[in-house]
Amino acid sequence: MIENPSREEMGKMLKKSKRIAVVGLSDNPERTSYMVSKAMQDSGYEIIPVNPAVSEVLGVKAVKSLKDIEGHVDIVNVFRRSEFLPEIAKEFAEIDADIFWAQLGVESEEAYNFLKEKGHTVIMNRCIKVEHALTK
Repeated sequence: MIENPSREEMGKMLKKSKRIAVVGLSDNPERTSYMVSKAMQDSGYEIIPVNPAVSEVLGVKAVKSLKDIEGHVDIVNVFRRSEFLPEIAKEFAEIDADIFWAQLGVESEEAYNFLKEKGHTVIMNRCIKVEHALTK
């Protein structure tokens, strides 16, 4: 069963975090991933687009995978369908980021259990922009 941290805990995590790698970030301003990431960027977070299909989003050069990011990542925010989460979770476990965050409507017990067994902080089926707004 997937259990998220409390809203208060999510708020503390967001206050501490600075760099968010967004897996599946689209360069289409109509897409939710773009709107949410732009709002987070406007709130002062560094956004790193992770999408092999685009070269740049929100003025930032995109990387093909999490392993291509230089330096520490605080949050990996995932905008991919649930069936891709186990694969993304494995890559996440290799880069030593702090928080695995699957966007609203996205969850996988397999990915959740894999990451929790390794001691990672996992949030699923929650919108990072909504949690940020509610916990400011």
